[in-house]
Amino acid sequence: MSTAPPGAEQQRPLRIAILLNSYRSRLLPAIRASYERTIGAVAPSARLAFYEPANKSGEFPNPAHFDLVVLGGSNVDPRKSHQWILDVHHFLRRLVSDFPDKKVLGICWGHQTISRVFGGTVVDAAYPEMGVATVNLTEAGRRFFPEAAAVGSFKLQQHHRREVALPPPTFTQLAHGNQVLLNRTNTVLTFQGHPEKDAETARLRLHDSLRWYGFDAAIDEKAWIRLQELIFAEHDGRAVWKRILEWVREPPVLDTGLVDKPSKM
Repeated sequence: MSTAPPGAEQQRPLRIAILLNSYRSRLLPAIRASYERTIGAVAPSARLAFYEPANKSGEFPNPAHFDLVVLGGSNVDPRKSHQWILDVHHFLRRLVSDFPDKKVLGICWGHQTISRVFGGTVVDAAYPEMGVATVNLTEAGRRFFPEAAAVGSFKLQQHHRREVALPPPTFTQLAHGNQVLLNRTNTVLTFQGHPEKDAETARLRLHDSLRWYGFDAAIDEKAWIRLQELIFAEHDGRAVWKRILEWVREPPVLDTGLVDKPSKM
């Protein structure tokens, strides 16, 4: 999967608002840097603005000023009813109501939260995922991600203990297991995995292995080495971002979640 978008930098730079939803996390600077590295690799002129609604009450972007609004990951269960989570729900509902053509991207917690707000169901995963994993595409996904169509999959960093069990009724599965969803009007795209996350950032959460799996380097050295291999494995995050940014420039549609002639990845 190539990452160089021909002619992309001749277009007007995209303006992207990113909601960092981790509550009081010491890793917020690293998460922000990961977005900057990954998006910057495929769209160096993109203008990123970051917001922290979990830590700064009422801090949300004005959608009119951006081409894309990203709901990123979090360290809090999306099924909770903390006030800041309810505020995110309200912002999202207002966003799609008042700016129906605005592109919205959900990642991990954002993917799960968008699904909940629009009628989907989020449950505890049978087994938590951490590290690079294969995302298997549906037929609709092969059409949306044409460069991955021949293989039928791509690889992304994963870091989650919950998943979407039932997608919202107006969303199409682009990947099996509700790993990637697209709404009917081609304006809301969500990923369970982390296209923005690279190994430099993913390794900072290796300590979760003790809480999630019951081992660390001292308890099970072989399992720890295997987990490190997954964290540092090659993935397609940048290529997926390239396709996301192409999608941002695509028009909304009326009756289907897919554009007739999507751009090539």
